Amino acid sequence: MTTATTSRVKAGEDTVRPRGHRRSTSSRRNAIGWLFVGPFGLIFLALLVLPIGYALYLSLFQKSLIGGTRFVGFGNYAKAFTDPSFLSGVSFVISFSLVLIPLQMAVSLAIALMLDIVVSRFARFSRLMIFLPYAIPTVIGALMWGFLYSENFGPLADIFGAFGMPAPDFLSSSLIFYGLLNVVTWQWAGYYMIILYAALQGIDPTLYEAARIDGASQWQIIFRIKIPLVAPALVLILVFALIGTLQFFNEPKILQPLAAGAIPNDFTPNMYAYQQAFSLANYNYGSAISFALGAVVFVCVYIFMFATRKRGNILS
Repeated sequence: MTTATTSRVKAGEDTVRPRGHRRSTSSRRNAIGWLFVGPFGLIFLALLVLPIGYALYLSLFQKSLIGGTRFVGFGNYAKAFTDPSFLSGVSFVISFSLVLIPLQMAVSLAIALMLDIVVSRFARFSRLMIFLPYAIPTVIGALMWGFLYSENFGPLADIFGAFGMPAPDFLSSSLIFYGLLNVVTWQWAGYYMIILYAALQGIDPTLYEAARIDGASQWQIIFRIKIPLVAPALVLILVFALIGTLQFFNEPKILQPLAAGAIPNDFTPNMYAYQQAFSLANYNYGSAISFALGAVVFVCVYIFMFATRKRGNILS
């Protein structure tokens, strides 16, 4: 009787210890996980979350020489959405997006389709060269194109001068739209091409073989198999391009000193916010413009996602 009771007690202890051991092991693993995530979390909190929260706080106040700093609530936002400079900048980036995004998608898709068909060492080298502009910092790329666009000492001046013609001034008010269009397409088409090429590589090759057996041409395979199957990647690219273009800042800001008045300070909403905050020291209104632009970006992306929603979409 005593032996049986003792054995049951020992068995109970054996069953309790592993559970406690499992809990301590799980806690240790969680602690190690937080140890690795912690530095990133602190940096993310300090350099992103807190500055955004502080900018939101600033956007709710207004500072003046006479009245000092006072709480105005959403007064700065109401002012932003009735400000002609802000509205003209929003109008520009939207019109720029309507031209830029289809152009980028067409160029990147065409290149990806060509590289998917051609399988050789040259194709691998081409992928690297086409992707290379994305790896070049925006400042360097914009300065390089500023040199290429120059009417006085750029290569365009030499090429057109050899035929006795003046070089087109892509930094003038009439052509700056197309000059920026070329710069942004050159920089981002390679990145989008890689996304589409990866999507094409994920298609089952047996689909192509079956289509060829049925007598399909290469063009029919492209338009009836490849493009429909990479549609989710195209949607992803479109969303990325839409968000980036509405926040247009780097290229026009770098080219502004070279454009001789073709790029004003309110050329884009981000440039206008930069001017208000760092040139005029109007941090409150500059913060409100930034958040107002964020609202515009959110609305535009939401409208697009709502209009293109589909079952099975990777973004749904």
